[in-house]
Amino acid sequence: MTTPIGGAGATNISDVLGKSNQEAAKSSNKLDQDTFLKLLVAQMKYQDPSNPADATQFLTQTAQFTQVEKLGVIADSMAKLDTLASGQASMLQSQLMLGASNLIGKTVTAKDPAGGADITGVVSSATFGGSTPTLKIGDTDVALSDVKDVRQNAKPV
Repeated sequence: MTTPIGGAGATNISDVLGKSNQEAAKSSNKLDQDTFLKLLVAQMKYQDPSNPADATQFLTQTAQFTQVEKLGVIADSMAKLDTLASGQASMLQSQLMLGASNLIGKTVTAKDPAGGADITGVVSSATFGGSTPTLKIGDTDVALSDVKDVRQNAKPV
């Protein structure tokens, strides 16, 4: 890095950035792109002419700035994906509830939750608590995911 020329004519970094940017940077506890560019310009503007900044240092700082900028874009994309995933989960829950309610009055075969033989019966109700809907077959509550077979009841003639 370079060192600025000292003395009575030296400029403080707070004078270059301005008070509002400095206070904003402290309050949000992060530096934004504008602040970084101002610092880079100030560094180049007030560098010692007898000892100019090394070109590799300048390129390194520019590369770091680009990386930070891209990480910000990735963070924004991740937030959007999180919102999308939440919406998808909500839609899946709605589809499961609709599917369970459509089974009311139909004959189903499902895995017995007690671990016995499969149970078959007419679905009398659907409950929507927890992560998966539950169907009532006789006196037994069965998870929708345990249903193996669905049949339409015979219509009376």
